[in-house]
Amino acid sequence: MNSRKTAIVTGSNSGIGLATAEALAANGCNVVLNSFTDGEADHALAADLAKKHSVDCVYIKADMSKPAECRDLVAQAAKRFGSVDILVNNAGIQHVSPVESFPIEKWDAIIAINLSSAFHTTAAAVPMMRKAGWGRIVNIASAHGLRASPNKSAYVAAKHGVVGFTKTVALELAGSGVTSNAVCPGFVHTPLVEIQIKDRMKEHPGMDRETVVRDIILEKQPSKQFATVEQIAGAVLYLCSDAAAQVTGTTISVDGGWTAS
Repeated sequence: MNSRKTAIVTGSNSGIGLATAEALAANGCNVVLNSFTDGEADHALAADLAKKHSVDCVYIKADMSKPAECRDLVAQAAKRFGSVDILVNNAGIQHVSPVESFPIEKWDAIIAINLSSAFHTTAAAVPMMRKAGWGRIVNIASAHGLRASPNKSAYVAAKHGVVGFTKTVALELAGSGVTSNAVCPGFVHTPLVEIQIKDRMKEHPGMDRETVVRDIILEKQPSKQFATVEQIAGAVLYLCSDAAAQVTGTTISVDGGWTAS
């Protein structure tokens, strides 16, 4: 990957998104951080990355549930930096509920943020990437893009959709110098997962934290270890590299063996 590419990472003020932004900045990319908030701490993250890695980094507020804001994020990044070379669609939310009682508003929000936002940002970025003859689109899917779990109908549907969308875009862009791939993490220790751990501990008051993590949270992850945000970022970095120029339309699982069976 050449230096001074411009990368957008959606949902990047914490967790996987922030680690990915950090890795790209460390490798010489200008970076656009994003979330739906617009506080001093958000802009401070961008300033810290810029100073630490001697790159240009900005924070742009955009609500990924709103199509116009998704597309405007790309437009603002292009206006600031002149192009968008790398697009990492990472923004996502979760809700757990049986299908018959799954709140309609939660379904709509998960599909919008986890799936439709990737369509809107990609559609806005592709013309620039085609023109440049180089581009990297990396969608953060999930092991749930390849496998299902009960009570996660919207999330599983969205992540399966992300994987299918990734493949379709790859076929449309084959030979253009632009690749489209998905990273499928298993359980990663993020603030979102920490909430799930606490919820499960409430459901199982007789279990300590270690047992809840091993036997319930990581039940399907054979390694019985969380992936780290840095490991997910490393997979993204590989897909953005010149070594991955012929890797397109595929998924990379970072899931401790979850999808091996």
